[in-house]
Order: sequence, then structure tokens, then C-alpha cells
Amino acid sequence: MLRPGPWTHRDVAANGARFHIAEVGEGPLVLLLHGFPQFWWAWRHQLTALADAGYRAVAMDLRGVGGSDRTPRGYDPANLALDVTGVIRSLGEPDAALVGHDLGGYLAWTAAVMRPKLVRRLAVASMPHPRNWRSSLLRHPRQTAASSYVWGFQRPWLPERQLVADDAAEVGRLMREWSGPRQPDPADVETYRRAMTIPSTAHCSIEPYRWLVRSIARPDGLQFYRRMKRPVLVPTLHLHGSLDPVIRTRSAAGSGEYVEAPYRWRLFDGLGHFPHEEDPIAFSGELVEWLRDPEPDR
Repeated sequence: MLRPGPWTHRDVAANGARFHIAEVGEGPLVLLLHGFPQFWWAWRHQLTALADAGYRAVAMDLRGVGGSDRTPRGYDPANLALDVTGVIRSLGEPDAALVGHDLGGYLAWTAAVMRPKLVRRLAVASMPHPRNWRSSLLRHPRQTAASSYVWGFQRPWLPERQLVADDAAEVGRLMREWSGPRQPDPADVETYRRAMTIPSTAHCSIEPYRWLVRSIARPDGLQFYRRMKRPVLVPTLHLHGSLDPVIRTRSAAGSGEYVEAPYRWRLFDGLGHFPHEEDPIAFSGELVEWLRDPEPDR
């Protein structure tokens, strides 16, 4: 899905796989990580805003999505986070400001803990810290209900078939239901639907969620969540839509307890799960202002 624009497309090698990126601008690196059910195109507004503000903006397709490799395994968060930090190294940069939404936010939290020297700053939208997400998913009935799609993904094969049925109509339904009053443009929804119908994309998109649930009581899952007790040591911006029906505000708030650095919480009134697309001007403005702020703890 090489959508045209002021950016350039190319592939980079990292962590044993090939990843598609779209990049524009010059300056300090800002690496953008998309969520479900999207791909790099979700950051089209922020790519240009960051480039105009003097940054090298790069949006990557996560493993198994868009133009990146669809490998048979490697969809646990630790390995996916190594994909992210590997891309930073492949781009020839000493570090990056990571910006992640939804699953991309989960991986941004993880990368900041696993490879702190490669993460200069952290901005996360629509996703609590992994330990907060796990706790809310298991202990808070309203968040458990809001995450019904995650539980549904645990079934074999059927979720993939549902995602791609009728030209991925389910993707359009999810995006409309998860958005606030500012509904997505039908043309953009069509773009995401087409991307999901690329062979194996649905399966690869679902695999990270299967790991998140199935590993809860397994040794690898317990080890991961113990590892995530380590604090985030870089300035962190946490962005959230007040009407997000997928990740409740209560679940996201409080993630600052895992950050031993300046932490800023920003709640966007009237926005849903996709604040970077529902109000790109406000979102991009908040992000650029924070990246430029030499004293983000003010």
C-alpha cells in the first residue's frame, strides 16, 4: 500500500525481517507506530506536520502488515519491540522519539523499557502501560467488556475470516464504532479495508492479541510482565480520547506510575480511539509542542 505523498517509500532490514517505511523531512528522528486495524497510512497527517516542524518523520509498517514481511512467527511484544529498535538502528540514527497508537503504543512502551538508550522520548496514544492494560483487562469488568474483540481473537481461524469477509467490511465497522462523533472519511476506511485483504495480513494482525491473552499464565508471559516493571526513564506524553470505547480512560490513566521521568497526560474531549485521525491538527500540534519543549515537566 504505497500511497503517494510528499514522503518516500523504501524497505529496511531489521531483526531478521524486512520492513516498509514512509519517510519525510530532516532532523531528529521521530518513528511512528500504527495500531490495529491500520498500517503506516494512519500517520499521514503527522508525517507532514513533523517534517514541517523540523523532524525526520518515519512511519513503519509493523511485522505482518502493509508492505512489511509476513513471517510465520515473532508476534510477541518483546520481538515486535526489537523490530522497532532494529529499524531505528537501520535508519542510522542513535535514537528516536517513539510515537505509538493502540498496539503501536504497546510496543512503544515495551521498546522504551527494553532498549532505553535508543528511545529519546515516548508518546503513546490510546494505550495504557502494558501492566495497566493487563490489570484492567482482567480485573475491571467494563474494560473486559470493552475488549471483547480481543477475547474474540482467541478463536482459531474464524476471526481472520470475519476480518476479510465482504472485502474486509469488519474493518470499516470497527473504525466507525471506535471513532467519536468525527467519523472517518469513507475513502480512508476503504484504504484500510483494502490493506487488510492482502493475503496473511488478517492472521498476522491478530497474532499479537492472541499472544497477549494466551501468555498471561505462561512462563514467557509472566517473564514479560515482570520485565515491564522496570520504569520508563524518558519524558513521556500520554494522549487519549475521552470517548474511546475500546480503551477506557480509567484504564489508561495512571500509567505514569511506571514513568520515572517527566510525564504529561493529555485528554482530548470528544474524540474516540483514533485521535490522530479524528482531529489531526490538535493531535499534531500537541505532539510537536511537546517534542520541542526542552522542559516537558513544566
